[in-house]
Amino acid sequence: MTSVAAEPWFRDKALQRVLALLNADGGEGRVVGGAVRNSLMGLPVADIDIATSLLPETVVERAAVAGIKAVPTGIAHGTVTLVIDGTPFEITTLRRDVETDGRRAIVAFSEDWQADAERRDLTINALYASADGSVVDLVDGLADLERRNIRFIGDAATRIAEDYLRILRFFRFFAHYGNGRPDADGLRACAAARSKIATLSAERVWSEMKKLLSAGDPGRALLWMRQVGVLTEVLPETEKWGIDAIPALIATEQALDWVADPLLRLAAIVPPDAGRLAKLAERLRLSKAEAGHMQAWASAPAIKDDISEAAFDRLLYRHDPIGVTVRLKLALAVARGKAEGDFEEMARSARLGNLLERASKWKKPAFPLSGSDALAAGVTAGPRVGELLGKLEQEWLEGNFTDDRAKLLARLKDLASA
Repeated sequence: MTSVAAEPWFRDKALQRVLALLNADGGEGRVVGGAVRNSLMGLPVADIDIATSLLPETVVERAAVAGIKAVPTGIAHGTVTLVIDGTPFEITTLRRDVETDGRRAIVAFSEDWQADAERRDLTINALYASADGSVVDLVDGLADLERRNIRFIGDAATRIAEDYLRILRFFRFFAHYGNGRPDADGLRACAAARSKIATLSAERVWSEMKKLLSAGDPGRALLWMRQVGVLTEVLPETEKWGIDAIPALIATEQALDWVADPLLRLAAIVPPDAGRLAKLAERLRLSKAEAGHMQAWASAPAIKDDISEAAFDRLLYRHDPIGVTVRLKLALAVARGKAEGDFEEMARSARLGNLLERASKWKKPAFPLSGSDALAAGVTAGPRVGELLGKLEQEWLEGNFTDDRAKLLARLKDLASA
């Protein structure tokens, strides 16, 4: 019998206390979803979700008696969060769908584990672990897990119609856990319903895409999304730009031990067009930081690999180092992708790598003068202050930041008196 009883996360005293609370007096609680799935795949376990036959009010009452903090995070939908020693456990009452519209569902509480399993999205996400650690599989999820097959529970089109976000979840889970070719029924159903993605909130769509782009290698998922038209629905900017840069980028990330960065992957598949990226950020409701990151990349200039160190420092001073770094990483990935057997590209890769290392260590120097210095030198307040400081700053840049404050002040006085 498949079991997670020996796993350290399952033996945790806080979790065992929660399970004991739920499984007393005729109730039942089982760990469900990601913790079970990841444990069986030998992957790290993060959040632990628990399903129970008890009503949420009963869970709250039992927690109060046991001295456990209960937070009604979604009590109307059957969810209560129990907190023990700072660790949250999300407890959700078994449910069955009464009505769905592709975005949200009206549910009824249940004591039917089979019905609860069948309302979930993918077979690998509907595995339960009972109080003794034995795995309960009601939808043939174990077989799919062994084959790394990402498959909808029951009829794929029906599951998708219950929540159209499941189209993106299908590809997201394929990116993280899938192998080979995606399930054919799932692909067909996703293709048929792809226009419904437009009915979803931008926040939900971007959240799923960001998780997909954070996978170790999202390349195959992106390829299949493009094949069935889903990628164009979400990112029309990729339509004439493509995803061909992804394989070399992933290979470079793995070779150089870069942390997976969803925004870098996004930059690899969309054009560096500030206007289009602004519309993308607005459409998908990117955060200000995320939108700024993409704009910094779009506004950074293309960088020649043979640029001198001094010229590169000036470029870093004038442009956001984040954008410059993205430019360099994408260029380095392209060069490395062409480098096998090509000594010129190998040399180019080395030069780009050196620039990237220099950018990572670079700290922007502060221009030694300010407007008050200009006024003290006798410059009349107004546009001339900015003009003179700009001229001096340019000279300072061209001198590789070597002129000190005293020298610049002397030069300022000369210009002011001219």
